[in-house]
Amino acid sequence: MSKVCQITGKKRMVGNNVSHSKLRTKRTFDLNLKTKRFWSEEEQRFITLKVSCHGMRIIEKNGLDAALREARKKGYVNLV
Repeated sequence: MSKVCQITGKKRMVGNNVSHSKLRTKRTFDLNLKTKRFWSEEEQRFITLKVSCHGMRIIEKNGLDAALREARKKGYVNLV
């Protein structure tokens, strides 16, 4: 599975390393992704997601089921 947050849809970004002489080379800015299990009250089971720390904060604030509904609507997650 690719390095994409399943709640926010964030991906890795590409940028430049800039040396002291202003020479630019390509680099990537990776996400702070964690594989985490969440308990779903609606489905009465654990759901494993690849989530960024920002995604974890969204789940804490809105609840897992609301965050999953929003992510499904935007096409970030497709759980069965």
